Amino acid sequence: MIVSTRLGDLTLVASDNALAGVYFPHHWVKPMPLGERVESDPVLSEAARQLNEYLDGDRITFDLPTTLTGDAFQLRVWSRLQDIPFGNTTTYGELAAEVGGHAQLVGKAVGQNPLSIVIPCHRVVGKNGKLTGYAGGLKRKQLLLDLEEPAEARLFS
Repeated sequence: MIVSTRLGDLTLVASDNALAGVYFPHHWVKPMPLGERVESDPVLSEAARQLNEYLDGDRITFDLPTTLTGDAFQLRVWSRLQDIPFGNTTTYGELAAEVGGHAQLVGKAVGQNPLSIVIPCHRVVGKNGKLTGYAGGLKRKQLLLDLEEPAEARLFS
């Protein structure tokens, strides 16, 4: 299902009654093999609703059934991404220290996250807070980080 959002069109993919993919146009990692295209699906409709609420500033977490397919290291990284609180960031190096491996390997796993936004890979930045790589592009990554900036900070910026 393709949904329009303030970030542009997103392709949503479901598998076994769970959200399995959220992909940007020109996503670095191509979506998992797609089945038939649907215009209406309860899981995808709920995912679209929650994504739009999040992007409108009306939601800070997602309450969706999800499914992930990856190797043990990817699953460990993606699990840790889900623990990064709304409005916070971590670095690839900090993630590597937590999950094992080196920052480049963590970066590869982060870049292969199939559930962009829902699993907040946009909250991972380079050393000193530098914006680096994002499957949706750095402009989208910055928009997502700005959206999560505390309201008080936005008032004084």
